[in-house]
Amino acid sequence: MALTPLDIHNKEFTRSFRGYDEDEVNEFLDQVIKDYEMTIREKKDLQEKVDGLNEKLGHFTNIETTLNNSILIAQETAEELKGNAQKESKLIIKEAEKNADRIVNEALEKSRRIEMDIEGLKKQAKVFRTRLKMLVEAQLDVIDANDWEDLFDEETDEADEATEKAPDYAESKA
Repeated sequence: MALTPLDIHNKEFTRSFRGYDEDEVNEFLDQVIKDYEMTIREKKDLQEKVDGLNEKLGHFTNIETTLNNSILIAQETAEELKGNAQKESKLIIKEAEKNADRIVNEALEKSRRIEMDIEGLKKQAKVFRTRLKMLVEAQLDVIDANDWEDLFDEETDEADEATEKAPDYAESKA
């Protein structure tokens, strides 16, 4: 068991014939008591500091554990988000490819229809040209026919008769 300052103070030494100087021993013991008391106080203060630091260490250890857990959770969440983003991007790419295929197919179908329409219009244009040509040729045949000469002769005869009758008509009115 450790000595207390009171133990040192109350210590009695036996006297011998040629012993130490009592005042010197008492003075030294007083100095030892003061130093011992100071050492005990320092020990107590240091123990309080150690206890406080241990408490803080425990608190910081808890914080460290919490932070480590938070970091792990954040890493797991980031990995999960990354995986979800990759899955979503693959779905978006597949959807875009489907839409692109659909658009290409629709464009091909539309171009086929337009091509068929163009072919139909070409056929109609050929038919129209053939009919127009036949019509023009028929009209040319009519123009080239000798009936025109007879028509011109008849018109001149009729015009001559009309002029001959015109003075008679003018006289009858007068």
